[in-house]
Amino acid sequence: MSYPFDLIELAHLVKQWGRELGFQQVGICDTDLSAHEGALQTWLDQQYHGDMDWMSRHGMLRARPQELLPGTLRVISVRMNYLPAKAAFASTLKNPRLGYVSRYALGRDYHKVLRQRLKQLGNKIQDWCQDVNFRPFVDSAPIMERQLAAKAGIGWVGKHSLILNREAGSWFFLGELLINLPLPVDVAQPEQCGRCVACITTCPTGAIVAPYTVDARRCISYLTIELAGEIPEALRPLIGNRIYGCDDCQLICPWNRFAQLTDENDFSPRAELHAPQLITLFSWSEEQFLRATEGSAIRRIGHFRWLRNIAVALGNAPYEDDIVLSLQTRLGESLLLDIHIEWALAQQQNHRQALAVNVQSAQQQRLVRSIEKGLLRDA
Repeated sequence: MSYPFDLIELAHLVKQWGRELGFQQVGICDTDLSAHEGALQTWLDQQYHGDMDWMSRHGMLRARPQELLPGTLRVISVRMNYLPAKAAFASTLKNPRLGYVSRYALGRDYHKVLRQRLKQLGNKIQDWCQDVNFRPFVDSAPIMERQLAAKAGIGWVGKHSLILNREAGSWFFLGELLINLPLPVDVAQPEQCGRCVACITTCPTGAIVAPYTVDARRCISYLTIELAGEIPEALRPLIGNRIYGCDDCQLICPWNRFAQLTDENDFSPRAELHAPQLITLFSWSEEQFLRATEGSAIRRIGHFRWLRNIAVALGNAPYEDDIVLSLQTRLGESLLLDIHIEWALAQQQNHRQALAVNVQSAQQQRLVRSIEKGLLRDA
């Protein structure tokens, strides 16, 4: 089929428009993901998707983007950096009295930001060549966005299953624009993880069960965001103070030495969510929660799941009378919440007993040293 415009020129324009709209990279690929269908089916068969029923319900549709928009010939894949300045990773994670929110969720909901820009990109293409169909996606439909991003040259799939880029690490969002034009495609980057397994060994819950394979049922991001019910008791102590998502596999990745900071104001951290006191967050009413998370990705988990996550973090914190009192004040509000509060109170009691033993041991050691000094003087 011939077109009244130059497809190569249009591809260059698409990338230029994408950068003008705030995307740091734009790549183009075809729709053939058949090479990934076997791995996807195996992952589903292993039940690694947990309670995310839509994963199994959509099945192989995830590997067939052309079925999402009939007539699709190409996928325009984009990335947008989200890492804020002063991310305060270590200072928050190392302080068990603070709540850690995955850095991607500190600002405005990325779905809204990227989808709006992708729609603008589609409109620019439509204005230039008139008769064209497009549809934007941002983690909102059954589509293998990471495999498409890799195919479009955005980066390669790391062993933690995230996309890595040698100039930008992995602190970026992905989005896709399906389009019915046969634009020239980009070349995929070679995989460059080598022998590194840092992400696998650092995962707090052992969720990366093999290179490139994540068992969502053990992943802290799944447990604190996607899971609607009880967090498995054996995994609660491993969650630490992570109350929404987890960044550990990215933090340890050597390629993130090259991560680029975002220049999007929408992704700037909200003060209420940036290194917040756990007790303060646990005291929020539903109205306060909704107000603080307005326009945020966090809001979708709802108030009680938010409190559930914080209760677990409070249980993992060192013993404090104020923590026990804070936990007790919310008993009776929800059966799901009560289960986690009672666990947290039991944990606090264990911490208190351990603290008492440590204090007693320290007193005994001081007494022994005092006696030894006295004996030496007598000698």
